Amino acid sequence: MALPKKSFPVSWDMFHRDARALAWRLADARPFEAIVAVTRGGLVPAAIVARELGIRIIETVCVASYAHMTRSEMKLLKGAAAEVVALGGGEGRAVLIVDDLVDTGETARVVRDLLPRAHFATVYAKPMGRPMVDTFITEVSQDTWIFFPWDTGLAFQEPIRADGL
Repeated sequence: MALPKKSFPVSWDMFHRDARALAWRLADARPFEAIVAVTRGGLVPAAIVARELGIRIIETVCVASYAHMTRSEMKLLKGAAAEVVALGGGEGRAVLIVDDLVDTGETARVVRDLLPRAHFATVYAKPMGRPMVDTFITEVSQDTWIFFPWDTGLAFQEPIRADGL
């Protein structure tokens, strides 16, 4: 398996800081009664945002689109509970959807179809998927692979330019 040309390693400290920044940005967006975390990547930022915003109802939507670093067929494994979708008058009006990353927007499109009126927030966004989300913190180029802290261990990192001494 060939690694992407560009990589963006994210430490636990950096991810926590960025997820808290997302919560700050969302604090005045609208009153949210529940969070829907897009599993699995959205679980960690959803917990941080829920803590920061005082949201107690946390639901999951389970979508599979990757097998390690390779795209696979998009599968909706679990939708949101009807009670959560109905909050705020239905269609997810009082729901905050949280994910770690929007890449091509395919996963976001599936989740948006389930909760068309929800506010969608991600920590990181790539250009192809950015139009699918309402709020994000950091944009990275489409050809960059983000290595999240739960996917990595501490190891030596090659310099961006190895020819400079």
